Amino acid sequence: MYAIVEIAGQQFKVSKDQKVYVHRLATEEGSKVTFDKVLLVDDNNNITLGAPAIEGASVEAKVLQHLQGDKVIVFKKKRRKGYKKKNGHRQALTQIVIEGINAGGAKKKATKKETAEAAE
Repeated sequence: MYAIVEIAGQQFKVSKDQKVYVHRLATEEGSKVTFDKVLLVDDNNNITLGAPAIEGASVEAKVLQHLQGDKVIVFKKKRRKGYKKKNGHRQALTQIVIEGINAGGAKKKATKKETAEAAE
């Protein structure tokens, strides 16, 4: 069983017990995170495709650690002009492990507008 889920603006193909590096999440190490934007779920060749996301599907993960990626050197030069710029960048990452994929077990959180309409 696998799922394609959107995490921090990027899409990942994930399965149970898989470790994934994603852009830095604003959660503490050791805490659990639920991702509700599941785009596709494959359960033994039974494919469910969302438009754009599947209602009620979710992926549960645990934050293992926060770290930085490898250094990338950005070097800019214009020939014959004496212009050189050297800059480095290290991406802030979070390592997560996927604990489970719920094809239809998650409940969608109601917005304030939906709760106001339901109250009327």
